[in-house]
Amino acid sequence: MTTRIFLASTLYGAATLAAALDAGCFEPASRSILLVSNNAANPEATPGLDEMSGFERLRDRFDDVLSWNEAVHPFHPGAWSPRPDDVVLWERYLRLLWNLGDDPVHLVAESIQVVPALAVTDIFTGAPIDIYADGLMSYGPTRNRITPLIGTRIARVLHLDLVPGLRPMLLREFGSEPTVVPTEVFLKVLADIGAAAPDLPGVPGAPGLPDAPAAGDEGPATDRPALLLGQYLSALSILTADEEEDLHLRMLRGAHGLGHRRVFFKPHPTAPARFSRRLEEESERLGVELTVVDAPVVAEVLYQRLRPGLVVGCFSTALFTAASFYGLRVARVGTELLLDRLVPYENSNRVPVTICHELLPEVGDHAAVEAQRLDPAAAGLQGLLTAVGFAMQPKVNPDLRDPAVEYLGAHQNAHTLRYFKRRRLTVLDLPGGVPARMAFIPRNARVRGVVRRVRSLKKLAAAARD
Repeated sequence: MTTRIFLASTLYGAATLAAALDAGCFEPASRSILLVSNNAANPEATPGLDEMSGFERLRDRFDDVLSWNEAVHPFHPGAWSPRPDDVVLWERYLRLLWNLGDDPVHLVAESIQVVPALAVTDIFTGAPIDIYADGLMSYGPTRNRITPLIGTRIARVLHLDLVPGLRPMLLREFGSEPTVVPTEVFLKVLADIGAAAPDLPGVPGAPGLPDAPAAGDEGPATDRPALLLGQYLSALSILTADEEEDLHLRMLRGAHGLGHRRVFFKPHPTAPARFSRRLEEESERLGVELTVVDAPVVAEVLYQRLRPGLVVGCFSTALFTAASFYGLRVARVGTELLLDRLVPYENSNRVPVTICHELLPEVGDHAAVEAQRLDPAAAGLQGLLTAVGFAMQPKVNPDLRDPAVEYLGAHQNAHTLRYFKRRRLTVLDLPGGVPARMAFIPRNARVRGVVRRVRSLKKLAAAARD
């Protein structure tokens, strides 16, 4: 009598689980539990996924919907994990709280490298695990070293086919098998969520506004609105707030330059309201009709209702659902800056940024936007990500050294090397690093300055003796 526990923290993740269930990716279980975790900084003031519009369309896939926040209260689910000595006590407590008895448990979790997934898998020691990945990070290496007590229990990585033909790298060190959640089933789930979403002011389908045209009947792309996607990167300390606002302005100007005179902006749910004010001022200057959509809906609802002629973002997964699943034009902004800013090098956002920079056109390159075509094979993306993945996590994926050396040896050019740091290549003894005979030269400018001054003083002292 197996009980399957699905852990989810976003509506997009819950939709992925619903699609996997509908597609028959799981064997029948005697009981299915959706365990909801609200990881917002202030979960008391932020609605959980089970309170969001559209969730009711997913509810019937599960026998019970339970709250991880309530189970671990007063601890925050994004910062708490059990002490090793308390794991047995926590399992007994949860089995009693959730009426699990002695039934075997099968866990289906997200983001296994961090809590709360790591906490849940720690508590149910020995339970088999499947991981589902709903974003571009699945194409990169496991961000943290996973203990074999957990890693060897993971059989599969279920993922969406966001970049057709590209194989995920996540958890490959444990031999976990990548399994695609069928796109057509996922789109059907998203359509159900979209149908249940409320009317959005200014968005087609709202009272007094016509519905969006059906796919294939949209007409010229510039006759349709553009959609800008905010990500709130300043909250991750990747950019400053002013730099992020500048990215939004570049998105708007790029859409305007491509001929769009109606623009919708979807800010990140936790972004401050001021992020849209400069956009409003700039839209007035450009003569663009701007609508800010701050309702808590997934971007795919807007794809269905707007059928935008252009979607612009930085490195959001939603750019690839737009391009791969809905056939929409997409463009990127700011990825060249982020490739330089992401620290440390093993930052897990590096792979999504790399994919977007390599495959998607920059919004200012009008010819590339018009001619865009996602072709990972032609771009050599798998080889590039293998090299980037090894450089990010060489201890997790030591077997990727030879492919990384081969790729870097064959692709020594400015375009490819922008994805790597020379110091990183040098430390790992990879092609493109500083030659060994020059490795003694300090890379810090201040250190080099001190060395020059010391040498000058030595010369002066020698001259004085003479």
